[in-house]
Amino acid sequence: MALRGPLRRLLRTQLNNTCQSRAHSVAVIGAPFSKGQKRRGVEHGPKAIRDAGLIERLSNLDYPVHDFGDLSFQHLEKDEPYMHIPFPRTVGRANKLLSGAVSNAVGAGNTTIMLGGDHSLAIGSVEGHARQCPDLCLIWVDAHADINTPLTSPSGNLHGQSVAFMLKELQNKMPELPGFSWMKPFLSAKDLVYIGLRDVDPGEYDILKDLGIQYFTMRDIDRLGIQRVMEVTFDHLLSRKQRPIHLSFDIDAMDPSLAPATGTPVNGGLTYREGIWITEEIHNTGLLSVMDLVEVNPALGASREAVASTASMAVDVIASSLGQTREGGPITQESQTLKDDTEQLRL
Repeated sequence: MALRGPLRRLLRTQLNNTCQSRAHSVAVIGAPFSKGQKRRGVEHGPKAIRDAGLIERLSNLDYPVHDFGDLSFQHLEKDEPYMHIPFPRTVGRANKLLSGAVSNAVGAGNTTIMLGGDHSLAIGSVEGHARQCPDLCLIWVDAHADINTPLTSPSGNLHGQSVAFMLKELQNKMPELPGFSWMKPFLSAKDLVYIGLRDVDPGEYDILKDLGIQYFTMRDIDRLGIQRVMEVTFDHLLSRKQRPIHLSFDIDAMDPSLAPATGTPVNGGLTYREGIWITEEIHNTGLLSVMDLVEVNPALGASREAVASTASMAVDVIASSLGQTREGGPITQESQTLKDDTEQLRL
């Protein structure tokens, strides 16, 4: 079910009662960080996305945009692996810094956009969001589940373990990593939905099944269609209570033909229309509070055109999540209300 006028207005009203509405201004935070994985270059993702016209595009929408620039991360000279996990202290410290920045931006009443950087940054982004909005729900759009624990991870890379740090149900399965003593699990498995999965490790598959997490693989999207996937997503996350949405979007969710400059591309991903449908529908709820856009890696583009294509895709995804429509203009609350009421009359 696409959300129609009366329901959408109800969602916005209820959000004001649970966590301050984010519709008035947008904050952009750059997080140029790469130590959650082994491929260099992803730290240049925020610059590539800005250079592709992000701020100009968002400035054409219905609210002011505040670009707070890039965070400055300290890379520790001595950061020995723990078990087989590389750079745990550096990743932990970076996420603590990011958590504070996101919490401050959300607390100031902004819809917040975090530009990565690798997906380990979602640990701090979602944690900082949860400080302000503890009842949030999480939509994770990605080719990968990123729910390995240090004990199940084949590579040890922390960008593939982000969700495991968040989930209360995995607390007893997570060893105490140096650098992460500042945080505790804060999210329940029922408050998470995955969209776009197509490269899930065996240990991750067991976790998804054991915890009963709602997820949609690319096969599910082929079978159900993206409209039905979003209907089920919203029913799962919002039917009990309307609450802020955190959207964590890995650019590798898109098919590599659209976004080739990324570290772990997997064939058979989201089409342009599917990716934009996801973000348009999330915007239409009126509940988006924070969005991550991660894993754009300019160093891995085979050509200048490949890098430009990936960065442009990232800009389109972000802009549509904030109201840019394929009709060519932003959705304002007033214009959307008029459109919805017109649709109701037609029914």
